[in-house]
Amino acid sequence: MTSRRFRRDALFLIAGPCVLEDDGLNLRVAEHLARLAEHVPGGIIFKASFDKANRSNAGAFRGPGLDEGLAALDRVRTATGLPVLTDVHLPDQCAPAAQVADVLQIPAFLSRQTDLLVAAGAAGKPVNIKKGQWMHPEAMRGAATKVRQGFSGAGRGDSPEVAVTERGTFFGYGDLVVDFRALPRMRAACDAPVVFDATHSVQQPGRGEGGASGGAREYVGPLALAACAVGTDGLFLETHPDPDHAPSDGPNMVPLDALNDLVLRAVDVWHRARA
Repeated sequence: MTSRRFRRDALFLIAGPCVLEDDGLNLRVAEHLARLAEHVPGGIIFKASFDKANRSNAGAFRGPGLDEGLAALDRVRTATGLPVLTDVHLPDQCAPAAQVADVLQIPAFLSRQTDLLVAAGAAGKPVNIKKGQWMHPEAMRGAATKVRQGFSGAGRGDSPEVAVTERGTFFGYGDLVVDFRALPRMRAACDAPVVFDATHSVQQPGRGEGGASGGAREYVGPLALAACAVGTDGLFLETHPDPDHAPSDGPNMVPLDALNDLVLRAVDVWHRARA
């Protein structure tokens, strides 16, 4: 099997809880994903954030922080063998995160932050860039170029692995819509594999209780299957054993006990679309 994290010839999955919690929760989700991985052609990358720096409310849970979070991710990787992905929000987080994480991720709100993108590329690991909710698909070419320039500027030789992720576009206030034309357009514009984030695409920013983000998880499945029919290279799905009591993004996460059925259906649709 190829060692590349982002495949174009086999559907891959990025999945995990929104934010790192205690080891029990992290490992429960990761071990479930490790068992599921044999059914996903391109494998599974475990994702969880050590810091949610863009929470709606100042007092909301943000996560364990850089040092403790990276240690938790390392324990997940050691216990399960899964590669791990985490968000970076500041340029000086990229190098230490790359010492543990197999993939760095740029949050959508930061997809135009030049210093962050360049630092992520310079760290030498694969980078997944989420498309800003206000950006058209071709605008992501600049983000991918910045990561590649950081990689080459650090003297790392070959071109880095870069993926670009569609996660919905703002539709007025507090809602998102998905234009599936974005998938082939971003793939062409960025010359990179495309990922569809089915869980953040059903987020309803600011429409939840107390001003937190709401969500409509009943639409995660239809959107994920539609993306596979269109021809996405990867899927992004946040999942949790008890989404309604998760500390972040609960309304748009897939319950862990419903994940396998959705993923197996998605793989089947992806194969049929390529037949």
